[in-house]
Amino acid sequence: MKDLASRGSMDRGGTSAAEPVAEETLLRLYANGDSGAARELVGRLGPRAYSVALRVLGNRAEAEDVTQEAMLRLWRIAPEWQSGQAKVSTWLYRVVMNLCLDLRRRRQTLDLDDIPEPEDDKPEAMDRLLHVARVDALQDALMRLPVRQRQAVVLRHIEELSNPEIAGIMEIGVEAVESLTARGKRALTAVLADRKDELGY
Repeated sequence: MKDLASRGSMDRGGTSAAEPVAEETLLRLYANGDSGAARELVGRLGPRAYSVALRVLGNRAEAEDVTQEAMLRLWRIAPEWQSGQAKVSTWLYRVVMNLCLDLRRRRQTLDLDDIPEPEDDKPEAMDRLLHVARVDALQDALMRLPVRQRQAVVLRHIEELSNPEIAGIMEIGVEAVESLTARGKRALTAVLADRKDELGY
């Protein structure tokens, strides 16, 4: 079986790079024993799944556990994956969201001060302190939202998914997504309003 790198590399004869291998194709390749397909899927889907879990849970270790469990579930269903159903990424996000909800149900009610703030792995701002303050303020504000609003806001405004994609992930209608994101955005604005000048939002 050809290596994945050769499938996505520049055409040696000439002119243009090959199209990226579709996620569904990668999943089928993994089910047929292609370990390279698994690595490619983890590279594509793992970081964003982790980002969503981190923003929803506000806890780095729990987000890592959720991401790992979601990927394991993807590997388990790979042999039965049916073409034409939800996109692989949509399916994975839905699993991540459900795992986050399950984890929150198992938690006792926590004080916001007890929730660890996420670390920023790759700060790109010139002023690191301001960047960290913004990340922390946003995470604190997100944790104050009702969980469904938080999920919708994270998927729409941080992950930049479309409303139909979010509807599929959260298993609600597009209008409900629009309502959740609008209410969540208003709530975030209210929470951060008194820090607008300080943080430069």
